[in-house]
Amino acid sequence: MRELIIATRGSKLALWQSEYIKAKIEEAHPDISVKLNIMKTKGDKILDTPLAKIGGKGLFTKELENAMLKGKAHIAVHSLKDVPVVFPKGLKLGAITKREDVRDAMLSEKYENIDTLPKNAVVGTTSLRRRMQLLYVRPDLIIKNLRGNINTRIDKLKNGEFDAVILAVAGVKRLGLENEIKYFSPIDSDVMIPAMGQAALGIEAVESAEILQIIDFLNDDDAITETKTERDFVEKLEGGCQVPIGVNAKANGDDLHIKAVVGLPDGKELLHAELKVKREEYKNAGSKLADTIIAKGAKDILARAEEMANEMIF
Repeated sequence: MRELIIATRGSKLALWQSEYIKAKIEEAHPDISVKLNIMKTKGDKILDTPLAKIGGKGLFTKELENAMLKGKAHIAVHSLKDVPVVFPKGLKLGAITKREDVRDAMLSEKYENIDTLPKNAVVGTTSLRRRMQLLYVRPDLIIKNLRGNINTRIDKLKNGEFDAVILAVAGVKRLGLENEIKYFSPIDSDVMIPAMGQAALGIEAVESAEILQIIDFLNDDDAITETKTERDFVEKLEGGCQVPIGVNAKANGDDLHIKAVVGLPDGKELLHAELKVKREEYKNAGSKLADTIIAKGAKDILARAEEMANEMIF
């Protein structure tokens, strides 16, 4: 193969991610020329509605997947947290890169962290998972919808539309924006459990032995162990982006520690679960933890959470 095409969204973060993978592939395979096919997805076009109401984060991948299925691209680079657990026929998750910082962060021009936010402060996020965990610790907060790319969200914060916004640490750091705002405060993952796959890049690819071989070097063993565990947990719960689920697995030597949370978007009911296993058991660990939280009533809570999300206006 002489030319490999990457399907990508046009946001600054998506382009950074695709350019990063492009450079890695060209370095590892000097004989291959890599080009970007930039396109706009439905998720980029509908900016006035929470994702949970219009189909979830899969709206950012569909057009890219169609391009690959039509032969207009060979791979697509995603933030793994945005990648659904089920793929269209002919496509697969071909590589998972080394993770960055998995935490979420609070950004604010006035307030240092969640504890210092005043009563009834306005916080921006579209994530039901973040909303749920914020309201659990600070039920007085006013959570408002925040769509758009990272730069747009930061601009809205600077313009005074919000007292604070919540973003993924990894995305902010990849774009070098952590000093754009006075306060950039990562949130402990015990307070706000991240989304499945957060901080890793997922390389979706056509099911071609040649393409998969080309990108195989991008795989990171720790990231594979952790994110497969997380994705298995979500798949067992049958939970998509329309329901609030947090799950984070951390590989440490021979051990694997998993934390998870499900609950209602208003933060009034949460179920926590955690599991410590040997790393070699990771292929069953996510499903095992899901069984534990299902036994606590997770399915019922998630059904109510989805109903609540559909009725919410924020």
